[in-house]
Amino acid sequence: MTGTDTLERPTKTAQQSAEHFDVLIVGAGISGIGAAYHISKQLPGTTFVALEALESFGGTWLMHRYPGIRSDSDLYTFGYRFKPWTGAPIATAEEIRNYMGEVIEENDLGRHIRYGHKIRSARWSSKDNLWTIEAVRADTGETARFTANFLWMCQGYYRHSEGYTPEWKGMESFKGRIVHPQTWPEDLDYKGKKVIVIGSGATAATLAPAIAGDCAHVTVLQRSPTYFIPGRNANELADQLRALKVDETWIHEITRRKILFDQAEFTRRAFEEPEVVKQELLAAVAMFLPQEEIEKNFTPTYRPWRQRIAFVPDGDIFQGILSGKASVVTDEIDRFTEKGILLKSGKELEADIIVTATGFNLSVLGDIDFSIDGKPLDFSKTVTYRGMMFTGVPNMVWVFGYFRASWTLRVDLLGDFVARLLTHMKEKHAKKVTVALRPEDKDMPLLPWIDPENFNPGYLMRGMHLLPKRGDKPEWQHTQDYWLEKDELPAIDLDAPEFVYE
Repeated sequence: MTGTDTLERPTKTAQQSAEHFDVLIVGAGISGIGAAYHISKQLPGTTFVALEALESFGGTWLMHRYPGIRSDSDLYTFGYRFKPWTGAPIATAEEIRNYMGEVIEENDLGRHIRYGHKIRSARWSSKDNLWTIEAVRADTGETARFTANFLWMCQGYYRHSEGYTPEWKGMESFKGRIVHPQTWPEDLDYKGKKVIVIGSGATAATLAPAIAGDCAHVTVLQRSPTYFIPGRNANELADQLRALKVDETWIHEITRRKILFDQAEFTRRAFEEPEVVKQELLAAVAMFLPQEEIEKNFTPTYRPWRQRIAFVPDGDIFQGILSGKASVVTDEIDRFTEKGILLKSGKELEADIIVTATGFNLSVLGDIDFSIDGKPLDFSKTVTYRGMMFTGVPNMVWVFGYFRASWTLRVDLLGDFVARLLTHMKEKHAKKVTVALRPEDKDMPLLPWIDPENFNPGYLMRGMHLLPKRGDKPEWQHTQDYWLEKDELPAIDLDAPEFVYE
C-alpha cells in the first residue's frame, strides 16, 4: 500500500501544512512498536508514523522506575512472536527495553517514531475521509499537525501522569513522605528507613523485596490478600532445548506454545474447579511460609483469576518475610497520623515513608479529545467490536490486551487483522470503514465493557463508566480469551454485515 494507491489524499485546505501518513500509530510502547513492525513487514510501501509523548520508547517500561520493576508475565509470551526471547522468563524493565530497542534497530523502525509528541486532539472528517491529529511537542511547545487515513491506538490503558491514590483521612498530618510507584522520586532515600507499602498486587510484591535489604523494615499493608504463583525464574523446557543446541527461533516458538497450553488449562480449571486451584496456589506459598501466616495474610476470599495473578520469582516476597526484613499486615486504614497509619483494629504502624501501590487511573484512548465531523466523541456511547473497533468510529483500531494472558499476544493478532483490513479496503477502493450493529442486534442488551463477575480489578471498576459498551454476542465484546481469538480473529469475514465500507 503506497501513498498514491491507498485511501484518499487530503486536499490542500484540509492538510493545512500537516504531514500526511497512511497510518498513524499512537504510542511507542510494547504495543506501538509491535504495530510498527507489522505495518513495515505486512504492508510494504505504507507510510506510517508513531507519535510518543515520552522522550523515548518503552511506555510502561520507561516511565515506571521504582526499585525492582519487572514483568509479571513471562517474556516468551509477553515478547513478540517474531522476536525470540533468550533471557529469564520474568524480566526487568531494562531488559524489556533492551529487547524492544533491538526490534526497533533490527527493523529500522526508529525513523518512523516521533518522541515528545503529546496528542491533544483527533478529529475525523467524513468530507476528506481523514483523521487530523494535533500534538504538542515537548521540545518547543509548538503544535504539530498530522493527517492520517487510519488511526491505530496503541497508547495503553492507564494515565501515565499520575497513579491512583485513595484519599485517606489525615494524610496531610503525616510527617514523612508519601509516594506512588508510578511517579517514583529519583531522590527518595529509603536506606535505614521504616517503609509502609500499601497494596497487595504485583507492584507491592515487587517493590517490597527490592528495597527490604536497605530499609530498616518494610511493611506491606493490604486490605485483603491476593494470589501469587511462586517459582524459579527459569523455564526448564527452554533450558533443555538450549542444551540440545536447538535454534533460538524454535526454542521461542515451542516454549511459547507450551506456556500458552499450560495457561489455557490453568484458566479452565480456575473456572471449573476453583477450590482445587485455590488449594494448589496456597500449597505453593506453603513451601515458604508457615500455615498461620498463610491463613492470616495470603488466603484470598475470591476465587482464582477474578484478578490478575502475579508470578513471584524465587518467592522473593516470602523470603523477605522469613528474613524478618519485611512483614505483611492485613487490615483497613482508619487514618494517617503524624508517625504513620492508624488501623481500624487500633494498631498504629510507624513509618518514615509510605508508598501507595494502590493502582492506577484508567485512561480511555489516551484521554485524547476525539470528535467525528465536529461532534465530540463519547466512547461510552459506542459498542465495541471484539474489543478493538467501535460503532460509529471510522478507520480506527485500538489495542487492548488480555488480563489472563500476556498483553502482547493481542498486539500480534491485531497486527495481522489491521494488515488484512487495510489490504481489503484497498482492494474494494474503500476510503472508510466503520462497524455497525446489524438488524439482528437491534434489541441486544448493552453491558459493561468487562463482566465484573469474571474480572474486577479496582481500576476497571472505577473507570468502567468511561469505556465502550459490549453486547451479549461474541462480535460485540472483548472476550478476553486469547485461546479463542487466535483462531477467530484470522477467520473474521471482512465482508460480514457489521463492516460498512464507503
